[in-house]
Amino acid sequence: MASHNGIGKHLSPMEVSVEAGNAGAAEWLDDDGRPRRSGTFWTASAHIITAVIGSGVLSLAWAIAQLGWVAGPAAMLLFAFVTYYTATLLAECYRTGHPETGKRNYTYMDAVRSNLGGAKVVFCGVIQYANLVGVAIGYTIASSISMQAIRRAGCFHKEGHGVPCKSSSNPYMILFGAVQILFSQIPDFDQIWWLSIVAAVMSFTYSSIGLALGIAQTVSNGGIKGSLTGISIGADVTSTQKVWHSLQAFGDIAFAYSFSNILIEIQDTIRAPPPSESKVMQKATRLSVATTTVFYMLCGCMGYAAFGDAAPDNLLTGFGFYEPFWLLDVANIAIVVHLVGAYQVFCQPIFAFVERRASAAWPDSAFVTKELRVGPFALSVFRLTWRSAFVCVTTVVAMLLPFFGNVVGFLGAVSFWPLTVYFPVEMYIRQRRVPRGSTKWVCLQTLSACCLLVSIAAAAGSIADVIDALKVYRPFSS
Repeated sequence: MASHNGIGKHLSPMEVSVEAGNAGAAEWLDDDGRPRRSGTFWTASAHIITAVIGSGVLSLAWAIAQLGWVAGPAAMLLFAFVTYYTATLLAECYRTGHPETGKRNYTYMDAVRSNLGGAKVVFCGVIQYANLVGVAIGYTIASSISMQAIRRAGCFHKEGHGVPCKSSSNPYMILFGAVQILFSQIPDFDQIWWLSIVAAVMSFTYSSIGLALGIAQTVSNGGIKGSLTGISIGADVTSTQKVWHSLQAFGDIAFAYSFSNILIEIQDTIRAPPPSESKVMQKATRLSVATTTVFYMLCGCMGYAAFGDAAPDNLLTGFGFYEPFWLLDVANIAIVVHLVGAYQVFCQPIFAFVERRASAAWPDSAFVTKELRVGPFALSVFRLTWRSAFVCVTTVVAMLLPFFGNVVGFLGAVSFWPLTVYFPVEMYIRQRRVPRGSTKWVCLQTLSACCLLVSIAAAAGSIADVIDALKVYRPFSS
């Protein structure tokens, strides 16, 4: 990560301490000569929950509305199983060779390079970092929508539900970007564990409020809304739209479970064995995915039960609920705080990648390497310049494309197969030397092929919806 920017040969702890003339230094170093990692099962779980229980939970009621009571929950359970299973395969690839003493892979790309190599490393890098940039854009959009909703909730409460209460999302995106410029100066994952824990608490807060409001609305309705097959084809929905929206729903669900693209980076924060980092990560993944799935099933299903076919694409900002307005404000504040942390969790791999390259290219440049430590922040001219520029670019792009549901579906669809399924399966086969043609090999390849078809179909649905939205949208006018 960013704090490990020094590029050079890997030394054993004893070699490092001898060169430093201080044998006691070995106590502060891991087996790769880097500062001792301090992450635990709980901090890893917090990072995962922060990454997984994100804004995606808010679109699940809409996704279930497209698929219905049968296919909707079934799709959520299926994505949960696939995500958990492939994450356990990926966790095995953190070390190449022996699970406790093998060579560490610090990033997802390092793992692909060690196990597969060649053009697949470039393919992985393009997909992973493009997805992370996309997530940053999506989270900027989501945060602005929640900040808008806080203002609109107060307006509806004072003026009545029939008043438009419209406002531009652009000032809120700029405000979110300014906060991210500040937090982006925290150098790496090791220093943002507290931000992840705060964000994880916030995610449970707004998910719980959404769930409670869904239950209250269902009770108020006097029954459960919705149907077994989802939104019906009729005057408002054509058969073509039904197909596209159903496919986009798969992308939304895939996005809601997405965290494989930063799994290796999270695993690199876990303290040295015993037990092995992979065992700790698999345990953290099991807890996180199980917790997430329970919340997703409750929030998605209760949202659909409350609103049926009218379920909004963002449960807490689509104003299916108007009252109590103060509770909606608390939920949306929690969303914004959570997204501040989640943005950092997803962007740290990008920051680290660029800064490692810069340190390798200009090791003697004070512009790149000289730092000033202030609490959790590590200030350098290069870090301040490049990270601030990154945040500004993602903010401007978010202002150009404020389509929350469409962006979420597209990101989930495009990244799901390569990052969540294909690379973990291929690396596991190579690392464990699974015989070609064996039952296990056939099962793993079948899983990969099926998930590829799901990704293609979901991407097609999201693209069709984005094209429809662009027909009536004017940039910067939201």
